[in-house]
Amino acid sequence: MNAKDSPGQNMDTFSRIRHSGCVAVLCVLLMILCEGVNQNDGRGADASEVGSPQTITAEQREFFEQKILPVLASKCYSCHSSSSGRRRGGLALDSRNGIFAGGSSGPAVNTNEPAGSVLIHSLKGQDGYKLMPPQAALADSVIGDFETWVRMGAPYSNTSGGGLSSSEGKPASGETRPFDGQSLPTVASSPASFETRSTPAPLNCIDRPILAKLKSLGIEPAATCSDSVFVRRVYLDVIGTLPTAEEVKGFLEDDNPEKRRVLIDSLLERDEFADYWAGKWCDLLRVKSEFPINLWPKAVQAYHRWVRSCIKQNKPYDRFVREILTASGSNFRTPEVNFFRAVRDREPETITAAVALTFMGARAENWPQERSSGMAAFFQGINYKRTGEWKEEIVFVDLLNTSAEGAGGRPTVAAFPDGARVELPPNKDHRQIFADWLIRAENPWFTGNIVNRIWYWLFGIGIVDEPDDIRPDNPPVNPELLTLLQRELVDAQYDLKHIYRLILNSATYQRSCIPPSDRPEAERHFAHYPLRRLDAEVLIDAICQITKTTETYSSLIPEPWTFIPKEQRTICLADASITSPFLELFGRPPRDTGLESERNNTPSAAQKLHLLNSTHIRDKIESRLKTETSITARQGRASGRRSRGASNSSVASPSLSPENVTDVYLATLSRFPTRDELTVIHRYASEAEAKGKEVLVDLIWALINTPEFLYRH
Repeated sequence: MNAKDSPGQNMDTFSRIRHSGCVAVLCVLLMILCEGVNQNDGRGADASEVGSPQTITAEQREFFEQKILPVLASKCYSCHSSSSGRRRGGLALDSRNGIFAGGSSGPAVNTNEPAGSVLIHSLKGQDGYKLMPPQAALADSVIGDFETWVRMGAPYSNTSGGGLSSSEGKPASGETRPFDGQSLPTVASSPASFETRSTPAPLNCIDRPILAKLKSLGIEPAATCSDSVFVRRVYLDVIGTLPTAEEVKGFLEDDNPEKRRVLIDSLLERDEFADYWAGKWCDLLRVKSEFPINLWPKAVQAYHRWVRSCIKQNKPYDRFVREILTASGSNFRTPEVNFFRAVRDREPETITAAVALTFMGARAENWPQERSSGMAAFFQGINYKRTGEWKEEIVFVDLLNTSAEGAGGRPTVAAFPDGARVELPPNKDHRQIFADWLIRAENPWFTGNIVNRIWYWLFGIGIVDEPDDIRPDNPPVNPELLTLLQRELVDAQYDLKHIYRLILNSATYQRSCIPPSDRPEAERHFAHYPLRRLDAEVLIDAICQITKTTETYSSLIPEPWTFIPKEQRTICLADASITSPFLELFGRPPRDTGLESERNNTPSAAQKLHLLNSTHIRDKIESRLKTETSITARQGRASGRRSRGASNSSVASPSLSPENVTDVYLATLSRFPTRDELTVIHRYASEAEAKGKEVLVDLIWALINTPEFLYRH
């Protein structure tokens, strides 16, 4: 994941902040390491890290690489390696360190008693050990090769592809182990940290038209992403929330081969799913109190609550749209009527443009006048009436108005966007006629728009791109894929979660972000997962989660004044009028037009400076030190009452532990640190002015400025 900007540009900024430039060095080195995924040789940890020191002869190296490594790579690494992100039973076989450290059953090999090695018992399926690999037993001659290899002392060639440096064991309860840079789980600094060695294969019906298109273009699809990449990606894409260190660790240690599917299903049912996607829909529906929409706060809260409730209930999409288009009543008590108020004016042509953009993905302002006017006829006769309650408004259609069209009455003829004309009866709400036409199963505008939007939301690129500019001269890049998704939506009775589930479980979605070729059209045809910067709301929530802080949001204009509870996350903000300098700087949409292009995720120098050098971010990170020091102090005082003599300095600034470093990486990047990164941290912890928890503060500061944190990948 190569960044376009040089980390060295940040050195002067950091040198003015803390520790005479030490943080700058740490940040720069870690940024280089995190960005250099494609620049590393992929070598793993030293083979002599665990067990007896290793000296490999040429014959032993040849034996390992010809007899042992091919079997490990083809039969074992998919479930027992850091490169795959899976360490079932805690065992990693892609480094000598991992082999000797072993897993839940102990070390995998015993060079003093080769025949008693767990690895040999497992290959034979004897003495109560489950047969490995479980698909089919290895040939006796292959097992014999492994027995010979263990008798040799299990020589492991360091050129055989990197892997995991396993932990040397957890400290005893209550013990804090000093950080030495060597005693942490690590992954090699290589593309293996981001993808597996498995060959991409179709996982469901979505993959076939995409693979067929790639084959016709001669483009190779990317490999499958690693588990650590997947868990971070799916949390951010589905619920707009960074996974916690505990959630990441639990997923990586899960042995269930169906764990990705299980995780997807669980995320689709979480409250955060409704929170996050209600925000996305409010972007489209222009939910905003102030100019130019002017819904006012009470109506905004009611409208947002209704949208979130529909998503939480998984209301069928055709019902959701029909209820909006045919709504009548109070803007407070029938919130969906706010659709007809959330426009810059209330002319039929303006409402027509909003309907076409939101539910058809089309821009009516570019239509011929005859088509636009024909559709606008359905929305003539909508009335608005104030009540005695402040800012309440009733939206309704006057069915008793029998005046002629030219005399203030409603039209008698309208035309659908496909050109078909229809007579409008005087005693019926004409919006119902349009809604019935729109939500028909055979209407490509309706189904095509929403499945294309969902695809765009999950990939950052639509099958038709831009997603709100569907027109004949902007065709889908893969028509078969779009048609398939439309059919799936209709067959699923307009269940949008079915579309999410289908896409998320596909091999296409689970591909690595690392393109296998430099063909520029590869990304457009979904050969790999596109890199995208985190949305402003998601980014600030992630920073708050890591630093254990909150944001404060309020609005004194317009009345009634609005104050958001501190514990409420930014993705839950209902009103686009309630904002902050951070949200505006990082491109949160103002919700003035409902266009996807209102959101601006383009990186800027001001954004980088804010993350590197603002008191806003610095105070958040340093508050974590204060919080954890306070907790440690309380624990120390309690311990001191039982055992006098503990020094105050040890309570106020506890020593840096390997578990803390691991937690920071899991919480920030959703993976274990690499060997090279640990070397940098160890050197920094030894040489910098920062000590103990202060090193963690500097580490967090460095990590949140890396592209690996700032981008969906």
